[in-house]
Amino acid sequence: MSSQVSTVEIRGILPANNGCAIFLGNDLKTFVIQVEHGMGVVIGMAIRETRKERPLTHDLIHQAFLGLGVTLERVVITELKGATYLARMLLKQENELGKKLVEIDARPSDCIAMACLEKAPIFVSNALLHQVEDMSEMLRKIQEEEVGDSEDGDDF
Repeated sequence: MSSQVSTVEIRGILPANNGCAIFLGNDLKTFVIQVEHGMGVVIGMAIRETRKERPLTHDLIHQAFLGLGVTLERVVITELKGATYLARMLLKQENELGKKLVEIDARPSDCIAMACLEKAPIFVSNALLHQVEDMSEMLRKIQEEEVGDSEDGDDF
């Protein structure tokens, strides 16, 4: 598997015109997946381990996984078709009857949210990583501007 995929992590979550931009990357490249605003909030809450008064959908799935003895082994963002990213979740259930692995199709935003909740690794296919535009420099500039703005006392 290691020759076909690369590990990525969330490098940033920023508001965008139609939702949120999730910056995923590694030391070689960073790329962006656009998600709905609500999903950006959910992913951010999962990263920060924000406690919620009532469980959200991804929390419910997480609790179901725990109850069923299912672990999220990894997620893989596999390809880009048109403007839509595709992804897969690899689930494992192990009990006295043996071990079962199940791979399911899911939206990348759901995969990322679940990976954050489950502390599971996020991978991207190398073919996709070569295909996407490198946004590392853009993210660096945005983050520098944010640091500069907060140092000027312009934070609201």
